[in-house]
Amino acid sequence: MVDAGMDVARIGLAHGTLEEALGRMHRVRQVAQEAGRRVGVLVDLPGPKVRTASFGSDGAELLADTEVEIRVGDAKSTAELVEVDYDNLFHDIAVGDQVALGDGQVLLQVVDIASDRATGLVLHGDVIHGRPGFRIPSDRLSMSTPTPEDLRNLDAFVSESVDMVAVSFVRSGDDIRRVNVEPHPDGPLVIAKIETQAAVQNLEDIIEASAGIMVARGDLGTECLMEETPHLQKRIIRECIAGGLPVITATQMLDSMVQASTPTRAEVSDVANAVFDGTSAVMLSAETAIGAHPAATVATMARIAQRADEEFDYVRWGENIRRLRMTDADAPTSVTDAMTGAAATAANELNLAAIICISASGFTVRSMARFRPQAAILGFSTSERTVQQLTLSWGVTPMLAHEKGSYEDRVAEALNQAKEAGHVVPGDVAAVVAGMTEATDVLRLVRIN
Repeated sequence: MVDAGMDVARIGLAHGTLEEALGRMHRVRQVAQEAGRRVGVLVDLPGPKVRTASFGSDGAELLADTEVEIRVGDAKSTAELVEVDYDNLFHDIAVGDQVALGDGQVLLQVVDIASDRATGLVLHGDVIHGRPGFRIPSDRLSMSTPTPEDLRNLDAFVSESVDMVAVSFVRSGDDIRRVNVEPHPDGPLVIAKIETQAAVQNLEDIIEASAGIMVARGDLGTECLMEETPHLQKRIIRECIAGGLPVITATQMLDSMVQASTPTRAEVSDVANAVFDGTSAVMLSAETAIGAHPAATVATMARIAQRADEEFDYVRWGENIRRLRMTDADAPTSVTDAMTGAAATAANELNLAAIICISASGFTVRSMARFRPQAAILGFSTSERTVQQLTLSWGVTPMLAHEKGSYEDRVAEALNQAKEAGHVVPGDVAAVVAGMTEATDVLRLVRIN
């Protein structure tokens, strides 16, 4: 998968043990080092996600218009009995609720509730495997985000210097603030998963509290109207990118490739449209976690994204970002907005070979990446953590710098590294963008010798 184009490996904690998850992270890092690639690691906290007992590896088919019994338990689920591993189940659901299993493959309507069981009518049936989520409306879910278990697991990954952490079922910025890790790059990038109606309503507060956003369309699509999901996706991406935050589009992107060797044409269009929307990254889930063709799926997604990038309207995108960000000259980010916007314009008008960003925290690099300039973005930092975290940013080649001396010395080293790596050649013109204060306040155009 690394050879096929994987930039970030997501490790979910909803299945398996903590030790197994830590082992996967170490394996990813070892393979990336052997391949000579930068691959970030994103640990995905399960949050207050309610799950059923296992349907087994063979799964069970729940048929439309049939009734199933719902009980609290974690032994086994079948087509006739769904056990749910959640003690407060009958407190948090109500008659009339529509409850999704998994990412909406199966939809149940609660038609009756007793003291120790409920009855659900299958509105939409399908074959379901493993331990899918049992979707309780987020406004009635009594569990908090993040859960105590999330925080205990996160401590173990923070001690191993994980690059990013995704927080599930975020409902407000306070949920993100409760994660309480060191700000990046000393701590991981904290990414909020937008998958509840409450998160959509509190999006501005969540963006302010987060270092990145994931559009988790599976759960979002079960809580919001299906026809609203594409429009929410576009809005979330636009607002995040305008603020300089990386954003991930996730769930069922190449879902047919869990089994098939090629995707459907609709899935190909879905991935390409996410790129056209401006997303920083597109994510695979079941396709690589349990799919039959994980490396081929990564390669397929990489080809689709690369081809979409070739058709992307970079000039119009940059103009739209500038309109969104240039409304307040007194804003703390106004200098950074102006300098990175000018660098993007120079890249497009002068056909620059590269934009060399020098940044300790990655702020300058991420600010540059949101404009999607028509030039390679080389993100230099002396921080190993920063370089790893930049694997999530669109169009960025993260590069570790060693020079911590004067500004001129750092620029000279960055230019030499870029030339040695083949990103620029003598005669090329490149931009150098750097932050010498808290803002990105330096822009130079240089000709490579």
